[in-house]
Amino acid sequence: MQDGHLPPGADVDNEMEVAQRDPEKAHLRGSREAAPSADQQVNDLRTFLVACRIIGSEDQIETRVLAGGVSSDIHLVLTLGGSLVVKRALPQLKVEGTWLAPVERSTHEAAYLRVAEQLDPGFCPKLIAHDPASGYLAMEYLEPESHPLWKAQLLAGRVDVEVAGSVGHHIGRIHAAAAAAPHLANEFDTTAEFRSLRIHPYLETLQSRYPELSDALDALIEMLLGNRCTLVHGDVSPKNILVGVTGPVLLDAECAWWGDPAFDLAFCMNHLFLKSFLPIGQTKTLVQSVLTLRDRYVPHIDWEEPDTVIDRTAALLPALMLARVDGLSPVEYFDTEHKDAVRSFALDLVGRDGLSLDAITHARLDRRG
Repeated sequence: MQDGHLPPGADVDNEMEVAQRDPEKAHLRGSREAAPSADQQVNDLRTFLVACRIIGSEDQIETRVLAGGVSSDIHLVLTLGGSLVVKRALPQLKVEGTWLAPVERSTHEAAYLRVAEQLDPGFCPKLIAHDPASGYLAMEYLEPESHPLWKAQLLAGRVDVEVAGSVGHHIGRIHAAAAAAPHLANEFDTTAEFRSLRIHPYLETLQSRYPELSDALDALIEMLLGNRCTLVHGDVSPKNILVGVTGPVLLDAECAWWGDPAFDLAFCMNHLFLKSFLPIGQTKTLVQSVLTLRDRYVPHIDWEEPDTVIDRTAALLPALMLARVDGLSPVEYFDTEHKDAVRSFALDLVGRDGLSLDAITHARLDRRG
């Protein structure tokens, strides 16, 4: 068994919101039953590991709960053969009130990890085992000392442009290789789930809060759903990226979808732009990181005109920025002043005709302060 890991902080942040009032989302299932005890969780975990022949029925293990988000139970498991991470998607997320999400997303994550290992080995953790019935995933453990979290580095003001470029390169490799393998479309036909987990909490929620943007947001939704051409990770964020010695490692593929590659680009660039509003003195470097990510990604585009993908990315960006302030998944590191600054910046750009990525970056540099 190879050592390796999903670290603390590899979570879905409040990004798995599901609107139960929407009858179109009746396929989502969940439970309000009490969560199993810690002992029961360990017993269930052992049962999974034994069934997958990762350990013997008499083997001793040590488990530690890993700090993470609201969508999964995540354990570090120490065995005689090495360390691994076991993750289980929750039907009822760990929040107040009802927040249900399809546990089938563990199957989509397992499938993404398998495909990514074939298309771009080493860019994602290795999948060790998966049980669709229980929702358990076992993955390699990557030591935090050698694989720090990109988000933590950025928030600390340590911005390495090359990391962004490498992320762009690897995402481009995955997108290009998957676009050349259209048979994967059936395996990742998850539009209903993607709409519930991404389009609803971001774009549709903004429509209710900014009725004047409804038409522009409708156009973005139609754009996303109308450009289904490759395998999309759906959560390319610094909180899901480890900075390894040999390159970045991408985690959490619960939102995997055969769809528009512009979503992955815009989703990651959005987080770089957002952090440029923090008082860490790295606005120019963060903006350069966005451009470097683009420049390393573009050479891989061979399924359509490169400018078309980047134009769709630019169209999405300001809406995603606004959604991380006023959507169902606000970032946790902004105070009121930061929110107001992002809100003002994004509202000037949402729905603007002919918006380009260069125009967004110039606007951000012009308004830094």
